[in-house]
Amino acid sequence: MKQFEYMVIDVPTKGFWNRKMDYEALTAKLNELGKAGWVVSATTDTTTYQSASRAVIIIILKREIY
Repeated sequence: MKQFEYMVIDVPTKGFWNRKMDYEALTAKLNELGKAGWVVSATTDTTTYQSASRAVIIIILKREIY
């Protein structure tokens, strides 16, 4: 049976309505992780409240353990 390991990264957004993110930096990071064998398994968005609201994109990655 295949076995996997998982990684969770969060991508903060910026701007007045939390609509901006650094797409170039995110693309570069995902390409770097892809070269290391990581594959995006799922994504979701959430809002956290730490004295102010902050939208965050959550990306879950997995790669097979050999």
